[in-house]
Amino acid sequence: MSALKVWRDRDGKLLRLRLARPKANIVDAEMIAALQAALVEARDDIHLRGVLLDHEGPHFSFGASVPEHMPDQCAAMLRSLHALVREMVAYPVPILVAVRGQCLGGGLEVAAAGHLMFVSADARLGQPEIQLAVFAPAASCLLPERMPRIVAEDLLFSGRSITGEEAVRTGLANALADEPEAAALAWFDAGPAKHSASSLRFAVKAARAGTTERVIAKIATVEDLYLNGLMATHDAVEGLTAFVEKRPAHWEDR
Repeated sequence: MSALKVWRDRDGKLLRLRLARPKANIVDAEMIAALQAALVEARDDIHLRGVLLDHEGPHFSFGASVPEHMPDQCAAMLRSLHALVREMVAYPVPILVAVRGQCLGGGLEVAAAGHLMFVSADARLGQPEIQLAVFAPAASCLLPERMPRIVAEDLLFSGRSITGEEAVRTGLANALADEPEAAALAWFDAGPAKHSASSLRFAVKAARAGTTERVIAKIATVEDLYLNGLMATHDAVEGLTAFVEKRPAHWEDR
């Protein structure tokens, strides 16, 4: 079965993308490739006015594939994920994201690369990577653009998760809703669905001027830091290995 369901809604004006491997909806190489392909294919449709990314099952995503973070695979994994993030950050029409349940790690990086986020009260959003002695490269670029830096740094340094309510209060998400998908659709119907698609693209580009360039430039920097700095340390490899082997990690602080 495909990792992603793709279809058109609202007379073709809205591209629908649905993570389709519940309950974890792991953001692995297959999921990343499917998202990238769907976005690229629709990008130049002059009638497109928006994208809605949601999910099957109770959770948006438990995160990226930890085995794909191991030293022999992490370069390819990071480069594909970061290519997807760059595509989303620079996308010409609004990307709406509807989140219920857990939205962690690489899952939150994908969600945060969108434009507007709608979350349920039971949503739990976080970047737990530091608990495995690694950091979240894309989130290090995206979260400070969406919320106060002091809050972004709290999440990135502590590894804790926040509720949907806190996500809205801090600016990570736009709205709290019992049915985030329905809320996202209502927002689309009341706004972009009625607008000129060509003018909407100019509005999106104008609103993101500066932000897009900053994120894309910073991703290159943090990707190099991750691959050529972090992954040369004992503790990063130990943290990932311990997780895969389901045992406590033993830090050597080096």
